[in-house]
Amino acid sequence: MTLIARPTNREEDWRYSDAAFLSTAPIDTFDDWRTVTVAPGDVLRETVQADDAAPSAVARCRVHVGAGGRYEYFATIVSGPYRRIELDVTLEEGAHFEFGGVTLGGDSKVQEFVTRVIHAQPGATSNQVVRAVQWGKSTGNFLGRIEVVRDAQKTDAAQNFRAILLEKGASANTKPELEIFADDVKCAHGAAIGALDQTAAFYMAARGLSPEKARALLVRAFIADAFAAIDDETQRETMLEDALAHLDEGAL
Repeated sequence: MTLIARPTNREEDWRYSDAAFLSTAPIDTFDDWRTVTVAPGDVLRETVQADDAAPSAVARCRVHVGAGGRYEYFATIVSGPYRRIELDVTLEEGAHFEFGGVTLGGDSKVQEFVTRVIHAQPGATSNQVVRAVQWGKSTGNFLGRIEVVRDAQKTDAAQNFRAILLEKGASANTKPELEIFADDVKCAHGAAIGALDQTAAFYMAARGLSPEKARALLVRAFIADAFAAIDDETQRETMLEDALAHLDEGAL
């Protein structure tokens, strides 16, 4: 019998999580892993829209992508008080992982994406883009870990996190990690947390747009980055419009 350990904020992978949730949620919540396998050469895209019913506040998934396969995952988190989407992805030779995530939160919500991408064979690639828009006293988190094993030459991996804090009480956290044992690789990460660009908002307002409309357009452009890799225009616009529909008007 395997005992399931209850995570706490002392663990790096859970350091920004909601402490009250971790201490009171049913223990099975933390061992409910979904498994996805992408066969060699196949392509699989999964999307989680903002209004999709969530069976649990914690959604965890282990993914194995065969040689030359491609796995894409795009998600929007708007719910609370705590929501976590976690992906553990292993890439074989020439496989690709594409990830786009958006958090939109007000009140005291804690919302987070946590990823671990293992480049297990040469020539695999991955790209991760996360955008957070927070207001009230909410928090948006992204913890992204990239592991490149010793023989995984020609790896190309990138992750980018940006957050806009619409009110002073909001916050965002990011924890990028790179563990690289191969020497012929390209790995990069970037992060930026700040307020909405008031200069751009003023510029737009000076040309006849209301302040609310100007801010809404800036937020739209900001979160659109997370869905830019969706090659189906209809699906891309659906994801974007669905996310924006849940943006609290009070935040703008």
